[in-house]
This record gives sequence, structure tokens and C-alpha cells, in this order.
Amino acid sequence: MTVTAAATAEDYDVTSDWHVSNPYPFLRRLRQARPLYYSDNLGAWVLTRYDDVRAALADNERFSSDGILTAAHRLEDDVREMLGSQEAFLGRFVANVDPPTHTRLRGAVARAFTPRAVAKLGDRYRELMHESVDLVVADGRADLVAHFATFAPARLMGIFIGLPREDEPQVHAWVHSWFQLFLARHDPAISRSLAQSFLEYLAYVDRLITARIAEPRDDFASMMGRLVDGTPQGLDRLDVVEQISALLLGGNDTVPNGVGSSIYRLLDGGHWPEVAADARRVPGAVEEALRYDGAATGIFRRAARDIELHGATIPAGAFVFVSQDSAGHDETVFDEPETFDPSRANAGQHMAFGHGIHHCVGAALTRLEMSISIEVLSSRLPSLRIAPDQEVRHRRSVTGRGLERLMVEWDERD
Repeated sequence: MTVTAAATAEDYDVTSDWHVSNPYPFLRRLRQARPLYYSDNLGAWVLTRYDDVRAALADNERFSSDGILTAAHRLEDDVREMLGSQEAFLGRFVANVDPPTHTRLRGAVARAFTPRAVAKLGDRYRELMHESVDLVVADGRADLVAHFATFAPARLMGIFIGLPREDEPQVHAWVHSWFQLFLARHDPAISRSLAQSFLEYLAYVDRLITARIAEPRDDFASMMGRLVDGTPQGLDRLDVVEQISALLLGGNDTVPNGVGSSIYRLLDGGHWPEVAADARRVPGAVEEALRYDGAATGIFRRAARDIELHGATIPAGAFVFVSQDSAGHDETVFDEPETFDPSRANAGQHMAFGHGIHHCVGAALTRLEMSISIEVLSSRLPSLRIAPDQEVRHRRSVTGRGLERLMVEWDERD
């Protein structure tokens, strides 16, 4: 594949830095001239206009979620053979199924994210963010991604799920491998190594469920274990393993990506002093960060039947890439969309968490974590700034966005 530039690209280029870090010139041209086109590199039809994205996410009868995670990455035959029946573990994520299965699984997970439960988790998260500052404040320098953006989200999800503290680093490594296996592209040898890590991860989660069924505790794993009854209306072990795996992915990857990107944009745009001086600006900053570059660049759907749109036909069975990135930068909805503006009045119209029945069940908690992260860091480290002489790079991925690393520094020492 020839590496291209966003300003001249005719198709997505997952080998290029711009694919994740700055696809917006490319997406603008698509919205204006090719609002529906077939991407050879993604193997999918692409929707880019805000109204089309919103309509597709709301229409699960035409734009099905059934099996869509398999669209994000085509595994090699030998890797599929390694996974064997375990590849079916992709089949029951809440985001990967349609009703009625979706309704049953989402209902089970949602009971853990009531407003009261989220508020309680927020209190614990604030403690963890302060702990993250305490650990490095005297150093005057740290990696925003590896420390501030990851420590508290990963710890909170570990506590919530019920992971033993000593297992958290290994789970974090497994989750990273899961993300890379299914949402990035690699040399076959690397894919085989990632697949082996994925199998170890699944086996670990299964053992955790076994332990919690035998000896329940006050955690999510135990709550889900109590729902395992094998009936059509209930959950089986596979259901439970998959939902826990998905939440661990969020806490160890998706939320850290959102936290890291939001703080980076505030620092890079010179807005950090504003939020440090007035915490009331934080909610708007969070929404603008989600609009500007959410942790997911888009999501796949599958055409349940032939779909006529913009003078073309998306054939039944074809994959469709619904670009949340592009929707968040649609100039017909957001004025000067490529300007990061924490005071933007309609930033909350973004679709970073999806739309319709698949709207992220953990959206409220994610928003709270991002807000608390900014509040704590801006109050404890008002002088926080990006360290000089470094290249800002994003991880390469088909659908996910996250910084590789970002060194930051500050003057405060206590």
C-alpha cells in the first residue's frame, strides 16, 4: 500500500500517521464530494455526513451490528486456526449483536451503571487521580499517557470488576494485545503472538468468573456470576466472560485514550490555564474533546439489505464504516470544526459514544472520569505543559485513537 497524505488521499490509509492523528482534510473532501463511497482499504462502504452517520447508528434494522467487530481486522488463516472456537468470543459483545440478544446483554450490564453507582465510582476515581499525582509530583515530569491517563482508569476498572491488584499489570498487557489483534494490522508473526496473548486473557477471565461464582464478593464479576443460569432469558459463561472483557478493554484502553487526548488538546491549544482558573469550564472541554477526536474514529455496521443512498446501492451483507470522526467535524453542524473550542455551545451533539440502542452503556462514567482527570490535574498541576523537543505520535489503528506517549512537565512539587 502506498503511503499517502491526508490532503490528497483518495482512500483511507491505515499505514499513515494521518489516518488516526489528523484525517480531517481527507474527511472534509469526502463529505463534500463523496458522502458515500467504497473504501478498498477498509473493505467497506463509508458514511461521512453527520445526518447519514446519525441515521445509520439509529437504524439497526438496516445497519446491523451483528458480527461487525470482524470487519475491523481480517485475521490470517493460521491465526484463525489458533483461535479456533475461541474466535466466537467476539460474537457476544454488546456492541456486536442486534436485538433481542443485545437487549438481554445490555440490560444485564446496565444494572451496574445506575446514576448512584456511577457517582460512587466517581468518588473512588477522584481518590485514584490524586494518588496518581502524589506518585510523581516530586519528579516534575511524567508520561501523560502511561501514567496520568492510564493509572486511575485502569485501577478503577480493576476494582470495579474485582481483579486482584497484583493481576492488574498483566491484564493491562492482555487488553492491549486484544486491541492490537482485532483493531490494528500487523505482520503475521506478531498477530500469532497477539492471538496467544488473547487466549491467555480469555482463560484468565473465565477463571475469575469461576472463583466469583464459588465465593461471591461485592464486585461486577460476582454480580455477573450470579446471573449465569444457562436459560434463554439468562446469561451463560460465555456471555459473562465477553462483557467483562469488553469493560476491561474500556478501562485499560478506551478511557485512557479519551483522558489523554482531552488533556493533550487543552495543553496544545493553550486552554489549560482557563480550566485551571475555573472548573466550570471542564464539562464543556470534555464534550469538545469528545467531538474533536474521540477514542473511536468510527464503527462498522453490516447492511441487512440493499440500501439506496446518494445515488448508489450498498448491497446486502456489505460492511459499512460509519465515521463518527467525520460527523464530529461536519461543517454544516459545527462552525469552524477543526478549531478546538472548549466553549463551543453545541459540542455535545457529537456521537463519540454512538447513537441509538448501541449508545455506550458506560458513557456517563467515561465523561465523569475525563472531567475528574482534568479537574484534579488542573488544580494540582496548574503549570502542566507539554515537554519540548518531542514528536507527538498516535498509535496506528483501523478504528481506535490514542497517543503513543506524551511527556509533560510542571513546576509544582507537592
